[in-house]
Amino acid sequence: MVAILSVLIFAGALATSVAVMAAMVAPQWRRIVSLAAGHAEPSFTPLRALAIAERRIAVRRWAAAPVPASVSRVRVAA
Repeated sequence: MVAILSVLIFAGALATSVAVMAAMVAPQWRRIVSLAAGHAEPSFTPLRALAIAERRIAVRRWAAAPVPASVSRVRVAA
């Protein structure tokens, strides 16, 4: 009786582990096959894109800021 119960418990654990592994691999199977075939993934650089966007925003703010009177006099003199 104990042997049957042990087999049932381990069979259930095996079935659960196989189902979890399949659920994790299934959404990524194209990516896994592509990597196994030797194709490199494009690099993911979200921080670089963010830095460029922030720099663009800073330049726009700087360009839109009012020019101080001392700078405008220098520009007129030039």
